[in-house]
Amino acid sequence: MDGYGGRRHKAEQDAMIVEIGYALVSAVFVAGVVFGAVAGPALLFDLPDLLSRLLLLVGVTLAPIVFVVRVVSVMVRFRRGAQPSQPGRTSPDS
Repeated sequence: MDGYGGRRHKAEQDAMIVEIGYALVSAVFVAGVVFGAVAGPALLFDLPDLLSRLLLLVGVTLAPIVFVVRVVSVMVRFRRGAQPSQPGRTSPDS
């Protein structure tokens, strides 16, 4: 079943699986870096209790937000598809 409403080709399915995997792995990495940068000082150094709790709270709040933003941005970029090699040309014969 080719065409509109048909099954996707195996290559398209594989590309989507790879892109989803890349989005998830890179989002986990970026969220971990953000959490470490924000909450790391509270975990490594002896800071006042209020500052330590504040840094941990901001880190725990910011990491999931960064995770979701990263996954969405990668998937939106993938969904746009490949750009034409020569902008302005619509068919290979032109």
